[in-house]
Amino acid sequence: MEPVGGVVTGVPRPGLRELKKRRTRDALVRASLELFASRGYEGTTVDDIADAVGVSQRTFFRYFAGKEDVAFHVQRLAEARVVEAFRARPPGEPPLDALRWAVLGSWDGITEAVEQIVPVELHIRVHRVIESTPALLAAHLRRSAELEEELARIVAEREGLDVDDDPRPRLLVAAVAGGIRVAERLWSAGDEPTAAALRNLTARYLERLGPALAGTWRTE
Repeated sequence: MEPVGGVVTGVPRPGLRELKKRRTRDALVRASLELFASRGYEGTTVDDIADAVGVSQRTFFRYFAGKEDVAFHVQRLAEARVVEAFRARPPGEPPLDALRWAVLGSWDGITEAVEQIVPVELHIRVHRVIESTPALLAAHLRRSAELEEELARIVAEREGLDVDDDPRPRLLVAAVAGGIRVAERLWSAGDEPTAAALRNLTARYLERLGPALAGTWRTE
């Protein structure tokens, strides 16, 4: 732990080795996304990414399993923030409100985390690459299904339900995810490709989910 003004803080600063690893990883992410946005996913090789950063292919594979892994690195950070925010919502909050506010309430933190690695504008451009690349879109849908299952199990845990006996947790998460996907599609096709525009559109769609999902579920 590092003393600050004579006071020892509880958060240790990362060592030089860890900082170097983080910088290399972030440089690989930036180079990858820039190449995907300019050349396309299929037109970019691992060697291209490694060359852009000035490292070997072997170094790339120390950090990422392949192109798909690095393509979704920033998205994984965003997903982790949403899960963390959802777990932190007040336990008595209705499930729909808890999930909706976890998504919208974590937005600024996600944007800040993204900007520490890549410009948000580049992240947005790569989102459109994912939507237009069959291999990446398939991976995106698979990953979304895995995230939805994780969130459904959190809903069930919060509400004291068995996720395999009660369909409501999965239905709720599917409805919220569907609203987000509709907002993303409209945003991708629109003429205002900003993070703020996507948040506003997402908020509008999530606010319109049916009242049957909006109340409390506990019977005791």
